[in-house]
Amino acid sequence: MARGRARPPSQRQLRVGETLRHMLAEIIERETFQDPDLFDVTLTVTQVDSSPDLKHATVYVMRLGGGDMVPVLAGLGRVKSFLRRQLAKRVRLRQVPDLHFASDTTFDEAEHIDTLLHRPDVARDLASEDATNNGSPESVATDLTATDSESGP
Repeated sequence: MARGRARPPSQRQLRVGETLRHMLAEIIERETFQDPDLFDVTLTVTQVDSSPDLKHATVYVMRLGGGDMVPVLAGLGRVKSFLRRQLAKRVRLRQVPDLHFASDTTFDEAEHIDTLLHRPDVARDLASEDATNNGSPESVATDLTATDSESGP
């Protein structure tokens, strides 16, 4: 396989990632951490990506209500060994993966795209495009077919 091409995750990676996500969410919800950066913080585990050899897992977390994630990620790094021990008790794996924590930015990106789409100049362009095409997929397909036949060979 050529370098630089990423392989999609296997079914086992997806299954292990989803199991780890459920277990970590349960542990974080029920446990009280002594770390000051995690005290009285509500977190959501949005996704867990595991490596092909299942020895490493990246845990994407999001703080409910927003806020600075840097101290939260530092706190999770400090309680990583506790979380791995709890996972070892609850999940049947040959080896519990080493956990790496990252902030989930997908909701921020979605909000940014939504903001861009609601800008007046973009809304105006979208409205004029809908008016010319009547917004139907058939008219768009017809327009594309007509353009292709006009250009000819």
